[in-house]
Order: sequence, then structure tokens, then C-alpha cells
Amino acid sequence: MKTGLKLSLVGALLVAAGFAYSQGPMGGQCDGMPGQHFGMQGMQGMRHDRMGKMDATRMQAMMDKRNAVLKAQLKITAEQEAAWSAYTDAMKPGAGMMNHQRPDPAEMAKLTTPQRLDKMQELRAQHMSEMGAAMEKHTQSTKNLYAALTPEQQKVFDSAAMPGQRHSMGGQRGPKAGQGTLPGKQG
Repeated sequence: MKTGLKLSLVGALLVAAGFAYSQGPMGGQCDGMPGQHFGMQGMQGMRHDRMGKMDATRMQAMMDKRNAVLKAQLKITAEQEAAWSAYTDAMKPGAGMMNHQRPDPAEMAKLTTPQRLDKMQELRAQHMSEMGAAMEKHTQSTKNLYAALTPEQQKVFDSAAMPGQRHSMGGQRGPKAGQGTLPGKQG
């Protein structure tokens, strides 16, 4: 057999194996213990469906609770209410964000491997485009709210909105820049 054909077959096999692995466990079973990546507090109050997605109504309730706490901490005034409402509306997940579905397995089975790969790439590009548009909306509404806040409120917002400070999703996520040491290094 020619070397080029062998390499093509090995490449196709690797792509197919990668695709199968990316589909996750079969039958809705979880890989490992539920919540092992969130820490002990991370799973409190979360309910997941069979495929591991968080229930949209519970997610919205968690977001509403967090927004109510943040609004109280910021002490939003009547003049700032419009910017606050625009901010919270923009933070709500879009219809496609929480309900992002995998392609129909029966339809995918009818396609050849290259067609399946093209379809998966098309769906991923569509999803990424939707996520990019949502991020742009989030960014603009956050900037508008931030501009409407007083300097004191901005400090509160800065501390509340710091990445990695979401204790409800497991708290600490490893050493921050300048903290801790790399494996094999002495501090």
C-alpha cells in the first residue's frame, strides 16, 4: 500500500476517533462523579438534565438572585435604573445560548464522514458567531452601566465583577499571577 494512502487512512481514523470522543459518554451517563469539577459548594442548587446541561429556569433564578444582590450593593439610583435594566437584559442568555442542541444523530448518520465534519464545523461557526454577538452586547451594556455609576459604585462593581471571583462555581481556581509556584520550582 502506498505511503500517502496509509497516512490518509490513519488521518481519517484519528478524525473519526476524535469526533466520537467529542460526543461524550453514551446514554446520558456522566463521566466521573457529578459535580467533581465544581467543588462541594458548586453543585448546591444546580439541577442538570440527562445531558449535563443546567436547567434554564434555575440558571435564570441564580442570575436574578445575583443581580438583586449586586443592585443592592451598588445602590442603583432612579437615574441609573435605565442603564441597570439594559445591563441585566443583556446578561440574560439568548434563546440559542442555553438551548444549544447537538445535531440530530439520525440526520448525521445519513452523511458521509467529510459531510459530517463539514456540518459540525458549520454548526460550530454558527454557535461561535451567536456567542460573539452576545459578548458584544454584554460588553456594550456593561460599559454603558459602568459610565452611569459613581466612582464609589465603580469600585464596588469592579470587585464584584472580577473574573475568578464566582464562588458559586467552585471558588478558587488555582494561583493567581505572582502567587504560588510552578511545579518543580521553589518560591
